Amino acid sequence: MTEDAAPTDLELVPVMEGVAVIEAALATMPFAPGVYRMLDAKGDALYVGKARSLKKRVVAYTQIARLPERLRRMVHATRRMEIITTGSEAEALLLEANLIKKLRPRFNIVLRDDKSYPWLVLTEDHEFPQITKHRGDRRKGASYWGPFASAWAVNQTITALEKVFLLRSCRDTVFESRDRPCLLHQIKRCSAPCVERISREDYAGLVKDAKKFLSGETPSIQKRLAREMEEASMAMEFERAAAIRDRIRGLTHIQGQNSINLEGVGDADVVALHQIAGQSCVQVFFFRGGRNNGNRSFFPTHLKDDAAAEEVLSAFLTQLYDDLPPPPLVLLSHDLPDAGLIAEALTLKAGRKVELHRPQRGEKRSAIDHAATNAREALERRLAEGTAQAALLEGVARLFDLSETPRRIEIYDNSHIQGSHAYGVMVVAGPEGFLKNAYRKYAIQGAVAPRIPASVAAEVPGGLAATRRAGGGDRIASGGGDDFAMMREVFERRFGRALKEDPERQGEGWPDLVLIDGGAGQLSAAQEVMAELGLGDLPLVAVAKGPDRDAGREWFHRTGAAPFQLPPRDPVLYYLQRLRDEAHRFAITTHRAGRSKAITRSELDEVPGVGSAIKRRLLHHFGSARGVRQAGLEDLRNCPGIGPSMASRIHGHFHPGAAGANLGKG
Repeated sequence: MTEDAAPTDLELVPVMEGVAVIEAALATMPFAPGVYRMLDAKGDALYVGKARSLKKRVVAYTQIARLPERLRRMVHATRRMEIITTGSEAEALLLEANLIKKLRPRFNIVLRDDKSYPWLVLTEDHEFPQITKHRGDRRKGASYWGPFASAWAVNQTITALEKVFLLRSCRDTVFESRDRPCLLHQIKRCSAPCVERISREDYAGLVKDAKKFLSGETPSIQKRLAREMEEASMAMEFERAAAIRDRIRGLTHIQGQNSINLEGVGDADVVALHQIAGQSCVQVFFFRGGRNNGNRSFFPTHLKDDAAAEEVLSAFLTQLYDDLPPPPLVLLSHDLPDAGLIAEALTLKAGRKVELHRPQRGEKRSAIDHAATNAREALERRLAEGTAQAALLEGVARLFDLSETPRRIEIYDNSHIQGSHAYGVMVVAGPEGFLKNAYRKYAIQGAVAPRIPASVAAEVPGGLAATRRAGGGDRIASGGGDDFAMMREVFERRFGRALKEDPERQGEGWPDLVLIDGGAGQLSAAQEVMAELGLGDLPLVAVAKGPDRDAGREWFHRTGAAPFQLPPRDPVLYYLQRLRDEAHRFAITTHRAGRSKAITRSELDEVPGVGSAIKRRLLHHFGSARGVRQAGLEDLRNCPGIGPSMASRIHGHFHPGAAGANLGKG
């Protein structure tokens, strides 16, 4: 190359450094199947891939001239490689999906789905089982049915089970405290086992029928109920016949509710993909026991605008079933080149055969077409909302003189009652709406009130008389809950940690705009923290409620500018109100949850080895935590279910140093 010749992309040193890293890793890389990870300078995952032969697959990244621009950028950023070998390519595929969902690498197709799936639960550790919904880990002593696409779908099924099978949905504590039937019994949605309106044997029969219904055996239940209704009518038991008739009507209504049905198919998922303008939407319908358990839209993210539908769908399937048990049949809208491998991996995960199939005709094809239509409509709505969102963000940029349209807006608020159970929260919004997986809550740990200028202190009720001198500056007294001190603590924790993790501010977690629910005082507290951290260039805006706290008359406070208001019907004002209201909602919800948790805790929770069952026995026996604290060792030993060892432990916790011979009351 001559001295005046411009270097090409392939001759740039950083790219060669990336290639050199990969070549060094290849020297010891096996030919076994497994998963490889490409990491950047900070150790974050750039890409996670699987291979039948690691060495044969990874060597392709060293041939930089044959790679597309997207992969060249990935190699450019690679500074380290890690591998995990597996027993087979199918195992590697499952591990790859798990790592992608966990690490969310920039160059992978990622399924961003932070919602857990609701399940329907029939408790089995009670003589009168309860029907309810559940999210999270499974526990023993219960049967689980699902998954359902949404809480609405599972609630509909619970309502149906109440109407048709009269199963109870109340908690055990409510069940045990009833002395007369509740409203659900009055409206014929519960058999009232709590007050013995039904025998244990008859209730067990209802539970058995409900399980058959959930397993898809509805026709046999309808035939038996029709026979029982006829027998009751012949025996002149007209009330019983009418009750059975209502149950049959309920079953018929349930069967007619589904928008699509799959005759002869018990458990299956219908998966269809649609693409527009470089974006993808996958629609999934969940069928269990022949019932439609609802549908959900997914929007996988991918850097390639021209990502093939088959590539997106393959990556989606493995990540979808990373935390869901796959059904025996998955109906697809596209033929996948690696369908055999995916089916093998899902079979390995499920412990039984899983089939992937693209139907060509009949009801299954109609179900795919219906799902594809839903995917198209959902993606069109998302694109339309995105266009409107982009216009609003451009309006925000103009309003606050930002250099470019904000990609990340952070909104902060506090919630407390006279300083107790105080929490600060952060809500995040961007071009795709609210980013709920980025929300954060901060339990206030007792921050010192911030130093504020006299001009701000003058706005506090009582003026400068309400402030106290400390350390050479005016500070608001923190008694009773100091919003300024809380805001300062939240900002110190949020941005102090961000600087520690990303001192160069190169990551994607930095806001383009920070909104604070408050006025000049909160803004001053935030400005002081940002100046101390060297982040004075981040735009800060405080949104203060208008006179009488009226929405639409908010004041906006900025550094070095006079407060201003927007016209009441300005779309940007509505948008900023939504941001502020979401932060307020999240703050109130967080505060209430923290307060409820504190209320339900007692000093018994601090005794080592005392769980919920022992705590319940103690409270039932002694009446209160105070009664337990004042009880003598012998009294504790006489409590049902409390052994000598546990009694000594409880007594020792409340009476440290007490003589072991003192067995009377403390």
